[in-house]
Amino acid sequence: MSALPAPPFPSYRARCLTAMTPRRIAALTDKDWAPVILVTGAIEQHGPHLPVAVDSFLGQVWLERALPLLPGDVSCYVAPPITVGKSNEHTGFPGTLSISKDTLRGLLWAQARQLGAWGFRQLAILNTHGGNSAVLAYTLREISAALGLRCGVLAPKVELGLGAQEITYGYHANTVETALMLATAADHVDMTLAVREYCGQADAAGDLRPERAPATMAWITSDLSRSGVMGDAAAGTAEKGRQWCAQMASAYAAAITDLARAAKAQAVGG
Repeated sequence: MSALPAPPFPSYRARCLTAMTPRRIAALTDKDWAPVILVTGAIEQHGPHLPVAVDSFLGQVWLERALPLLPGDVSCYVAPPITVGKSNEHTGFPGTLSISKDTLRGLLWAQARQLGAWGFRQLAILNTHGGNSAVLAYTLREISAALGLRCGVLAPKVELGLGAQEITYGYHANTVETALMLATAADHVDMTLAVREYCGQADAAGDLRPERAPATMAWITSDLSRSGVMGDAAAGTAEKGRQWCAQMASAYAAAITDLARAAKAQAVGG
């Protein structure tokens, strides 16, 4: 007996622009306020125990889990994702793909221009890779100024209960990413290879660190880690991952809801 074919579109097909006909897109009546969500991710090494598609995979996980939680008065749509990001900090590790800042900027502009031409007025980025963040910040400002689109990055508010060491130095392929992958794609995780590797101590004096500090420095992963892990990957568990997945999905749903309702009120009132 042959296996059933995989569905051609994700579970949120009704919101997925790539699943719509041109006539359907043209006929949408809420384009002046409904945000279009664009996922920006990465394909890069995530230590010896995780697949290289972690970031782009998790972007789809959040859509699959957050969109069903939206209340009935909230509308949004989903654009084609940008799955390869600016990952030059992981150069030198097998499996890393990277595009330049100019290419990422160009991809963002291309989608924004087309979405604006279709009549959409709000673009919301769901970003899962820190290396994209700086490019997103200045490009979205440029897009907003030039095209008149409301642009922003979804920023869910979640408290995961991590210890000080992991919060301070758990940058990549860490407890959280490992746990999330165990909860959603355990067959692609090899915990026998998970390691604990930090590039510093949370209680050390001084304000200069690679990330999350008053003073930061430029770095590439090989400067900070032999394994590619920055954090305690071995502490990740499926149980933690399931809990954090639920928290993150709820937080993303709340962020989308707030954005859509604010834009709707402005569109109706303005």
